[in-house]
Amino acid sequence: MSDNSFVFSQKPITIESGAGVYLTSDDGTDYLDFGASYACTPTGHCHPDVVEAVQEQAAELLFVQGSYPVSAREELHAKLGALAPGDLEKVWLCNSGTEANEAALKFARSATGGTKIVAAKRAFHGRTAGALSATWKPKYKTPFEPLLEDVEFVAYGDEVELADAVDDDTAAVILEPIQGEGGVHPAPDGYLEAAREITEETETALVFDEIQTGLGRTGETWACEHEGVVPDILTAAKGVASGLPMGATLCADWIAESAGPHGSTFSGNPLVCAAAGATLEVLAEEDLAANAAAVGDYLREELAASDLPIREIRGQGLMLGLEVKRGANRVLRDLALEHQILALPAGRSVVRLLPPLVLKESHVDELLEALTEMLAPTADSQS
Repeated sequence: MSDNSFVFSQKPITIESGAGVYLTSDDGTDYLDFGASYACTPTGHCHPDVVEAVQEQAAELLFVQGSYPVSAREELHAKLGALAPGDLEKVWLCNSGTEANEAALKFARSATGGTKIVAAKRAFHGRTAGALSATWKPKYKTPFEPLLEDVEFVAYGDEVELADAVDDDTAAVILEPIQGEGGVHPAPDGYLEAAREITEETETALVFDEIQTGLGRTGETWACEHEGVVPDILTAAKGVASGLPMGATLCADWIAESAGPHGSTFSGNPLVCAAAGATLEVLAEEDLAANAAAVGDYLREELAASDLPIREIRGQGLMLGLEVKRGANRVLRDLALEHQILALPAGRSVVRLLPPLVLKESHVDELLEALTEMLAPTADSQS
């Protein structure tokens, strides 16, 4: 098949199977997965409980549209509502993170009557027209403009600039508790709380995009829980169904009551709901948030204690960005081809680590050994 038939550029590794923290290529090589395909496999690849749930649901019912009650969908609604921070018990299911954010922005406009959206510089919220309008980097947006016009970007972490931008016509402030694509930048202490206070003053909807940070990745179920801040809308996706296509928009009552006529044919697909329900059960039963906190701390401590040429280590739990002195893509290429370890970029100079949450300290040791072999200064380079 010609490369011209693909939308995505193809990497030189063909993956045929996966189990736990490993992916296996067509030549039988095992790759330690520190990227989890952008945080999409928190329970590890092909967790047996998730596989079993999918197989059982596939034998019973693949699909029926959302106005007919289905047990897998009803159970997932209840599980997500119970996991939600604060009172965000109303759940809208969709097929991706960008759809979840698209719904969030539409719900906010409908509920508040405002039109303006305030987003952060470096933000990434998706590639559909509304979510893309709130995404910062021009390379994602320029070919598709004009997009939504009433969007204002503010410096991430600047409380004063945020307060100046939010007015009575602002429908939503949308923020990532940790910016992922933008380079793995956590919100400064107090920033999310300030955003909550600012939006309450103008009756603006506060939206937290937890598509990459949610479901235990940072050591809590939701990253906003570290700060004790509850938004009006929270979006989730990526790993919610262990990589099957699903997004979720969790809303407070006042948002849901005026959400407007939003809809989706495949909202709450029973097969994917079964995968998501099993995923949430595994996350709870195996306490993977606690594991993410413990193993993430170990990884950060070992990196900090090393003499590797890393300018900065950013993030929380098992969402870390390493600012390296050589180009990130070169580091990622050498990790994959020479050491069979897969990771991700977050800009030109940041190596992003988003492994499955079943990661162990022994896997961290493998990564550190590889990075030391690749990056540690030699006697010749120091002379």
